[in-house]
Amino acid sequence: MKLAVSAPERLVVRTVPIADPGDLIPRLPDPAALAWIRHGEGIVGWGQAARLPLPGGPDRFTDAARHLRELFAAAHIDDPVGLPGTGPVAFGTFGFDPASPDSVLIVPRHVLGRRDGRAWLTTIGDDTTTPAPTRQPAPPTRLSWSDGALTAPAWERAVAAAVERIRAGHLGKAVLARDLYAHAAEPIDPRVLLRRLAGRFPACYTFSVAGLVGATPELLIRRTGGRVDSLVLAGTTARGTGTTDDAARAARLLASAKDRQEHAYAAEMVRDALAPLCAELHVPAEPELLTLPNVMHLASAVHGRLAGERSVLDVVAALHPTPAVGGTPTGRALDLIRELEGMDRGRYAGPVGWVDARGDGEWGIALRCAEIQGDRARLFAGCGIVADSDPAAELAEAQNKFRAMQYALEG
Repeated sequence: MKLAVSAPERLVVRTVPIADPGDLIPRLPDPAALAWIRHGEGIVGWGQAARLPLPGGPDRFTDAARHLRELFAAAHIDDPVGLPGTGPVAFGTFGFDPASPDSVLIVPRHVLGRRDGRAWLTTIGDDTTTPAPTRQPAPPTRLSWSDGALTAPAWERAVAAAVERIRAGHLGKAVLARDLYAHAAEPIDPRVLLRRLAGRFPACYTFSVAGLVGATPELLIRRTGGRVDSLVLAGTTARGTGTTDDAARAARLLASAKDRQEHAYAAEMVRDALAPLCAELHVPAEPELLTLPNVMHLASAVHGRLAGERSVLDVVAALHPTPAVGGTPTGRALDLIRELEGMDRGRYAGPVGWVDARGDGEWGIALRCAEIQGDRARLFAGCGIVADSDPAAELAEAQNKFRAMQYALEG
């Protein structure tokens, strides 16, 4: 695959340690935000030293990793800090469908980061100044809402059709998504959404890459040297009205055969995908409960050690799409998604994250997100459908999942 790389012939990169900059989001100087933040730590970037648009295809992740290695190998890098996320970094977002042409990697000119009590600034080129924001980002105003590809009743019918196929034995699980549009009076500034999401969902990975903004609870893969970590989420219920209701809902979720089956599909696939790549791998026998402000999930934290030298993007290639966002078996689930959803997901439920010159990085699944284009936001929410799924209950779950981005837009 030949990429149309927009970059100088040789990147000149310098990373320096700095004093703690505090909250990273207010340091972003303009709406073209690049961000990956959790619990106040992570990296943000601005400017563009290189851009790699990525055509679709079955080898898009490994091809992207190869072209990025070539770009970074030719760079002059001065990085005395030497942490994951220092030196040159590419933020990336990939389309969900292998045929999607929407994927891109962006190497910013400036990266500001903080991790484990240390902070740094990376600069590509001669401009080492950190510009102040041009103006304070204004919240969206006069929002109006409209359905996406399917109305609520039409989406319920799609869920019912998927259940029929599953009960007939065509597949075990399919994840069906909905979209929803918000229209504002003025262009929407992603920095406002980032600030609200990071404040409301600190345990999630709050991200912004090429107009895709969200806060995902699901870590697809983290590579730190030879170690890899993944957090599998599948099986969901809404939060209760109080402590007693929360406890009852959590107990029902942990005991739910439907949700545990849905979770098992996802956890087994991650195990099967990582096992050939790892010398050591630990997958919990039982899921735990992950509690967020709006929903609760069944969760399995997976840990391993790679058997050879692989970039985080090589591991992403082995994992995407997981049953948590596609279904199982993968091919039949993708065919059913294309048939029933009535839309192109774009980058929703695709990998989003970052990779550095060492091949370290963190990639999540683009959930609880919206694609921002001018004064319009396209929101997404999806649900895992299995044989016992009830269309009305799945619609209610999707509506709960929309609420994260609705909060980010409405405040």
